[in-house]
Amino acid sequence: MSASPTPPGGGEGSQAPHNIAAAIAEVSERATVLVREEIELAKAEVTEKATKLVKGAIVGIAAGIFFAMALIFALVGCAWLLYYYLPGNEFTYFWGFFAMAVILLLLGALAGLLAAKAVKKGSPPVPAMAIEEAQKIKETVSQGSAADGAPAGAGAPVAPGMSPVAPGAPAPPSGGGVSG
Repeated sequence: MSASPTPPGGGEGSQAPHNIAAAIAEVSERATVLVREEIELAKAEVTEKATKLVKGAIVGIAAGIFFAMALIFALVGCAWLLYYYLPGNEFTYFWGFFAMAVILLLLGALAGLLAAKAVKKGSPPVPAMAIEEAQKIKETVSQGSAADGAPAGAGAPVAPGMSPVAPGAPAPPSGGGVSG
């Protein structure tokens, strides 16, 4: 689009509507691409957080198993201790069960801490970056279409990949643009 728009009532009246239509089509195309990229960002973010939640749940299950086994060993140790105090027995096998219960309790506590940390990182699985980007885009669009009669994009920040040129204005020479 190297031709400049003609003033109203000029010789070529069909050139201005063509530039406006092209600008509207370009804005629509870029908005579509932007929405698709935001959706992909949200999907990636939710997938990452869900993965962290699943890992936390798996480590939490392991912690639960360690604690359940520790309880079993403690109860068996108590049973042996009870048997030890019954008259006529002279052995002390129960200390091995209690030592194993302590080891399993320590492993369970460590696994529980790791599970809590992983769940805390991944919870809640909300695409925070995508929401933040969408809010920035919304602010940019609302500033561009604010009252005061200012043309869209005048004085407003421009979203990445978007052209700061208002519809109907001469377009800058193409080349060096972002491909995608």
